[in-house]
Amino acid sequence: MSSFRYGLYVITDENLIPEDKFIEYVEESIKGGAKVIQYRAKNKTSKEMYKEAVLIKNVCSKYNIPFIVNDRVDIALAVNSDGVHIGQEDLDVEVVRRLIGFNKILGLSTKNLEQVRWANYLPVDYIGFGSIFPTNTKKDTVNVGLDLLKKAINLSIHPVVAIGGINEKNIEEVLKTGCKHIAVISAVFKNKNVKENTENLSYIIERYLQNLKS
Repeated sequence: MSSFRYGLYVITDENLIPEDKFIEYVEESIKGGAKVIQYRAKNKTSKEMYKEAVLIKNVCSKYNIPFIVNDRVDIALAVNSDGVHIGQEDLDVEVVRRLIGFNKILGLSTKNLEQVRWANYLPVDYIGFGSIFPTNTKKDTVNVGLDLLKKAINLSIHPVVAIGGINEKNIEEVLKTGCKHIAVISAVFKNKNVKENTENLSYIIERYLQNLKS
């Protein structure tokens, strides 16, 4: 998974991003330091998703940033995205891997240590783990907390992407668990200052990791 770099994993949200600003905001997040873009849409038609995914794919290609599609393997294949992220209730990992091949990134959501342990036997490239903190961007989440995140990192053979309620006030606490991959949504798209929001989060990550080296 060489194209999957540590840092900020930015996920789009149709409720936070104005439709007429969608691609602009995605590009601003990349300029601000996003290392991965995941396209997630729950209330759009397949045709709408395809059109948006094509635009995001073009922007990500322009900046050489990996582009992941959430859930929709068909959309991912249609736009030739760099990968797919699936949940526990989606198609089985082995099926998705067979469909996308081994040259694409495949991520899997997990929310407990049993799922993390089982993911060690699956052909995934990374796992998402959370929700770390309470969040309003996704319904029916389970708050796992920092202690469980640290255990998940120690248990997993795959890179762990922490997700859920992470912002500039608590991101350093997440980094202290040893996590280097951090997914955010509202912390980036909470207002129109998308580039600045992303820069602030990216700076905290870079500063923390540099201090570890010194």
